[in-house]
Amino acid sequence: MKKAAPRNAFYAQSGGVTAVINASAAGVIETARKYPKLIANVYAGRDGIVGALTEDLIDTSAESKAAIRGLTHTPAGAFGSARYKLKGLEQDRAKYERLIEVFRAHDIGYFFYNGGNDSMDTAAKIGLLSTELGYPLTCVGIPKTVDNDLPHTDCCPGFGSVAKYVAISTREAALDIASMARTSTKVFILEVMGRHAGWIAAAAGLAGQKPADAPHIILFPEITFDREQFLARVKLCVDRYGYCVIVVSEGVKNPDGTFLAESGTKDAFGHSQLGGAAPEVARLIKESLGYKYHWAVADYLQRAARHIASKTDVEQAYAMGRAAVELAIKGKNGVMPVIVRKSDKPYRWTIGEVALTAVANKEKMVPRNFISKDGYSITAAARRYLEPLIAGEAPPPFKNGLPDYVELKKKPVKRRLKTTFKV
Repeated sequence: MKKAAPRNAFYAQSGGVTAVINASAAGVIETARKYPKLIANVYAGRDGIVGALTEDLIDTSAESKAAIRGLTHTPAGAFGSARYKLKGLEQDRAKYERLIEVFRAHDIGYFFYNGGNDSMDTAAKIGLLSTELGYPLTCVGIPKTVDNDLPHTDCCPGFGSVAKYVAISTREAALDIASMARTSTKVFILEVMGRHAGWIAAAAGLAGQKPADAPHIILFPEITFDREQFLARVKLCVDRYGYCVIVVSEGVKNPDGTFLAESGTKDAFGHSQLGGAAPEVARLIKESLGYKYHWAVADYLQRAARHIASKTDVEQAYAMGRAAVELAIKGKNGVMPVIVRKSDKPYRWTIGEVALTAVANKEKMVPRNFISKDGYSITAAARRYLEPLIAGEAPPPFKNGLPDYVELKKKPVKRRLKTTFKV
């Protein structure tokens, strides 16, 4: 009996990038290269799924072993990512069919989608359509999100590093404020990412070890913002400690359910565009208490900071990419590898799997027992969960005082279709 010829794989990065998403890419490519009898080549989408729709593919075989290995210490999306939402099969059927058309033209038998819950939904739908059209395609998701809000996995690659950055930044900024508070700034506010889930804000709580340590107040999306209670807490902290450090999640909500920082616009996924919780909190403090303040928005810095990435996070991101390929070659379809925690101290974890449909469009919030009764700090349970995720350092190589990150050739794959597609 004649053995089936190896088929190509397609890998795409999706949504907001992280300090370690490229480690997952390295895990996919390096592992695929170990199975040449099953996987002929790995093509990457230029700017994520948009690259597949427009038949703009990158030939990763043109990249050296050293370059692919260098992805493990390079932040952002090496192949480009995209915030491009595919709707349901009925509404966007033409786009899904276009993807299958491109995959068929390039003999792509494996689809690896590296993203969050929206991306897992897309991967699941592509798998459904490929079956309906009789096109053999194995679809495997690879978890990624700094928000740490994917269910069924202990944590999400990308979160550990942003958590480490935020905890360090909070501690360092607190030392700065404390040294100047007697005659200058009394309040410092740091805004972090987290639309619905306050995992990143919670991580800031690791900065403090004693009750008097910063952050003195954490504002979680899971806890409704109470203006008067909050202002009273700020005053109490300044009276007691001489200063107050606040970490606020961008997704903090008012009692009426609106975002504290909602600007009224929508992003590509239909989510409310948030306009800045930190300056809004600062305004409230200035108007009500009159304290001198400073605020900062971590924004892209928190998710791009590969120089201080968590070693645990780097290792898990790579492991998810490797596991995705191993699941695919075993014939597993419509699944996503997940991190399974075995113990806290010492931190031990292994790899499991879950159906894409169990993850698609679902969010994991910070549990109430991770947040203190007053709603302004983390509990011992949260600390036990979070501490292992920021453990260890894996610094990139440096050259002339700066991180020496990898730049890929990104050699394009020759187009085979006469039709074009505009996004």
